[in-house]
Amino acid sequence: MLFFLISCFPFILLLSKSFLKPFPTKMGAFSNLWFCEELVKFLALWFRKGRNAISFLNLPLMTNPVKSKLENVVEKEEEISLLDLPDLTLECIFERLPPNGLCSMAAVCSSLREKCTSDHLWEKHMKQKWGALIGSAAYREWQCYIASRNKASLLENSRKKRDFLGKFSKIRLLLWNSSKGNEDNSKLGNSSAMSSIMDWYLSLETGKFWFPAQVFNREVQNGHVGFMLSCYDAEVSYDCSTNTFRARYPSQGRRIIEEDIEWNRLRAPAVDTPPYVLHVSDCLNDLKPDNHFEIQWRKSKEFPYGWWYGVVGHLESCSGSKLNCHCHASETVVLEFKQYTPGSRWRQAVINRKDHREVGNEADGFYGGIRKLYSDKEISVWKSLWPSCTFE
Repeated sequence: MLFFLISCFPFILLLSKSFLKPFPTKMGAFSNLWFCEELVKFLALWFRKGRNAISFLNLPLMTNPVKSKLENVVEKEEEISLLDLPDLTLECIFERLPPNGLCSMAAVCSSLREKCTSDHLWEKHMKQKWGALIGSAAYREWQCYIASRNKASLLENSRKKRDFLGKFSKIRLLLWNSSKGNEDNSKLGNSSAMSSIMDWYLSLETGKFWFPAQVFNREVQNGHVGFMLSCYDAEVSYDCSTNTFRARYPSQGRRIIEEDIEWNRLRAPAVDTPPYVLHVSDCLNDLKPDNHFEIQWRKSKEFPYGWWYGVVGHLESCSGSKLNCHCHASETVVLEFKQYTPGSRWRQAVINRKDHREVGNEADGFYGGIRKLYSDKEISVWKSLWPSCTFE
């Protein structure tokens, strides 16, 4: 701004000499000085208002040297862009952008694309939205997913080059691509970019990636009330238009699909035990009355396990008093499922604390491994799903 005012000073003097006739008194000198000050203020304000200030460059009284200097100032002002900001300032801006804002910025130019697709910017968004659902099983599935995409991309590139390199092996083709130059290197670069956190986030958001999770109260909304207070493994996909999920359940060689699943009915698998494998119970010696637990159960050995919620009860010989209770010293553990009425065959199950394996029969189903619930958060989730009435 100071340079601009200095550049305009000859113009100001010229105007003052041309339009003002100084009086032969001190009042005339004061008028000239006042006019110059007001004109400087006016031009400074005009310039700050934006590029409309360029219009005064066409004034007939403007001398060429002054006009040239002002044009240079305006050109320098026009050359300033977002990329001229310091890297730290840009990082602060990008960290405050939502995912759709980062995607928009990444489409502007290659420099912004490199900055806006970096993993450290997307880690926060990934954790905020998907952290509660993405566990180790989902991560392994994602690695398999991108590996299959990369393989498909390489096969496509191989097909395009087959006529030219028909007698060469796939290894030679890959080496040839890597040494050819920017064109094929960019394709290989895109393959590696598939493993970025941004790509993972967008694959989840668009529903392209089905990932392993567990669904509470399976198919209850479809009338299957027998699944109350249970949690079953499934492959789920997000529907951004409804903010709900679809689930695919494996069942005797066919898949059952459930729609419109809310967020509160999903969780990441609590253990890495596959749904058809018996979970190794490591908490049997710690089980005491009123402890909360989950236990595997399946209708028959052809079905996968689901996890069912229950509370450790007292033995029939115990009065239930905390002072005189010795149930924790017994080899027998009573498991209670209080969503069923007293007297129901589903109300209780008894297991051996010392030598527990899968127990049951085709009529009552099979009980598998047990995991004790230590977290208040896990217990509160089960209680939030408690039915409004008990079942027989």
